[in-house]
Amino acid sequence: MCINVELVKLSHKYKEQLFDVMDEWIAYGKKFIPYSIFKNDYHDFDYYMNSLEVHEPMNGMVPDSAFFCLDIDRNIFVGAVSIRHYLNDKLINTGGHIGVGVRPSERRKGYATAMIHLALNECKKLNMKEVLMTCNKNNIASVKSIIKNGGILENEIIVDNSIVQRYWITL
Repeated sequence: MCINVELVKLSHKYKEQLFDVMDEWIAYGKKFIPYSIFKNDYHDFDYYMNSLEVHEPMNGMVPDSAFFCLDIDRNIFVGAVSIRHYLNDKLINTGGHIGVGVRPSERRKGYATAMIHLALNECKKLNMKEVLMTCNKNNIASVKSIIKNGGILENEIIVDNSIVQRYWITL
């Protein structure tokens, strides 16, 4: 399968794609990553679009950029990416710079690997030299996608009775 995707900023042009992907994610009902796309109700589209990104640090959140991954050939969102511009004490342990989520029906098709690659290009535009990505140790698909993009395991930490792996990628 040839993956033809790009990261796009949300706009009115993509309202239908947003509702489609979010409806599927919500129906799936599991932990949502990246959190940033689930913090507000997407049904109020204009508010959602305008509050998707954090521009000033507040309440433990740092400035970030949100992107949706568009499968160009099918004109659907296959996932989303959040890029944190820098890390605070919490993110240095368990959040990292990049959060990637693939919609349930599109998992295990290589999208996460492609999305991380595209996100790393966005990180370069922010003049980052190194990027931290974290994931649960038993999330084998995420581990593989991070490693395929140059991730080097630094260590493992225990968070809420789960083992979280911390990977660094040099840009």
